[in-house]
Amino acid sequence: MSKEKKKPEKEKTEKVTEEETATETVEEEQKEPSAEEKLTEELKAEKEKYVRLYAEYDNYRKRTSAEKLQIYDDATAKAVKELLPLADSMTQALAQFDGKDVPEEFSKGIEMIAAQLKTCFEKLKVEPFCEVGDPFDPELHNAVSMVEDESLGENTISAVYQKGYKIGDKIIRHAMVVVANA
Repeated sequence: MSKEKKKPEKEKTEKVTEEETATETVEEEQKEPSAEEKLTEELKAEKEKYVRLYAEYDNYRKRTSAEKLQIYDDATAKAVKELLPLADSMTQALAQFDGKDVPEEFSKGIEMIAAQLKTCFEKLKVEPFCEVGDPFDPELHNAVSMVEDESLGENTISAVYQKGYKIGDKIIRHAMVVVANA
């Protein structure tokens, strides 16, 4: 009987080793990818590198384009800032001619010069801002003084000493104003 018992044990061990070998070969096949899988992974990695490189280039292009526009706006603002005293003088001169006995040719000449200056500012996309009655905004206006005026609302501009100018969202010069009912 002892021989019979040994045989089945031997058979069991042979079966176990066959199963182990079969699982080992399956594991080896799973561990080692085929040539096609390797190439697919390499292609995937290269595509990802390409997409990242393209995105990086696109961001660079957008950033440099925005910087160029910013440089243009800054240069324009700097040049216009030097011309603003001339615009202020023209506005004051036109205000002095209202209702006074001044030769028509003289006042007409000043009006033409002021119109040319206004056209130049429009071409450069420079916009004046700040009128009496506008709401006070500390981001745009410098309050020089405050007054109480029942005819105007709260935090309303009652007088403009100096107009403000801007290019798009960039402020070239803040407006100097008097604020009512602050």
